[in-house]
Amino acid sequence: MKTIGVLTSGGDAPGMNAAIRAVVRTAIENNMHVLGIKNGYEGLMKGDVVEMNLRSVSNIINRGGTILHSARSEGFKTEAGQEKAAEMCKALGIEGLVIIGGDGSFRGAQDLSKRGIVCVGIPGTIDNDIACTDNTIGYDTATNTVMEMVDKVRDTTESHSRCSVIEVMGRDAGYIALYSGIAVGATIILVPEIPYDMEKDVIDVMKRTVATGKRHFVIILAEGCGDAPEMAKEIQEKTGIETRATILGHVQRGGSPTVRDRVLASRMGNYAARVLRYDDRSCIVAEHAGTIVDYPIDKALSMTKQLDIDVYRTAHEISI
Repeated sequence: MKTIGVLTSGGDAPGMNAAIRAVVRTAIENNMHVLGIKNGYEGLMKGDVVEMNLRSVSNIINRGGTILHSARSEGFKTEAGQEKAAEMCKALGIEGLVIIGGDGSFRGAQDLSKRGIVCVGIPGTIDNDIACTDNTIGYDTATNTVMEMVDKVRDTTESHSRCSVIEVMGRDAGYIALYSGIAVGATIILVPEIPYDMEKDVIDVMKRTVATGKRHFVIILAEGCGDAPEMAKEIQEKTGIETRATILGHVQRGGSPTVRDRVLASRMGNYAARVLRYDDRSCIVAEHAGTIVDYPIDKALSMTKQLDIDVYRTAHEISI
């Protein structure tokens, strides 16, 4: 390939810039021309591109967010939008695309592939919910951010002998809740993959823990499991323990990426650019047992991923 494009799509994740940097520098090192596409698929349909060079990606490896910006595109979901995007690739001379994003972004890559545009996906999402990869770019940073924020909340929770219900991101996936919950020593962790009973799994556990002498509690609630303020109100009514709700929100998406995310993003970006240079095929890049591999898009999107039940069991056995 002579010319490739790179875009970021969907929710931003720390480490996306590191992936962009690796794609651009690897491509240029291998005699390819790189166009950065702004605002995801929406920008692609409009031809909103900028020429990338070695210096345009300097000093971005440490930055959160994405220098190419991201946007969700309703227009691209239509047949007409996908045709327009494919035609724009051809008009701009883009022979292959690197798409950094999550499941929805990869479904867009699948649609473009069917229209003759070679696409390579890089998993970038804080939820870690891409089935084909052990870890996604941004997940490690997000869990570390949650850990740091909850550690701060715990200080005031302990000082006032309160219960804190802390809501973290994870509408359909509980990875952030589970792993950050273990890291902060949460009393209770609630994830969308595992149904819970409010009386048995929350109220009774708190009462049993009070009997051991504990006077403060941290509950980590994935957003897909319920509403933190409502849960806090119910806990206070049923236990008599002063309870406060904290919703961490979009702070979890931001911040400088961790070492793990910077290295993972760099390895995946390098791999993606080399696929387009030497193999010329559509696929999703993934990490498996510490090795960077790839899967055909159709196969990657058909795979499923399950929360590690043994980790969940461990969390609950050491929480009391």
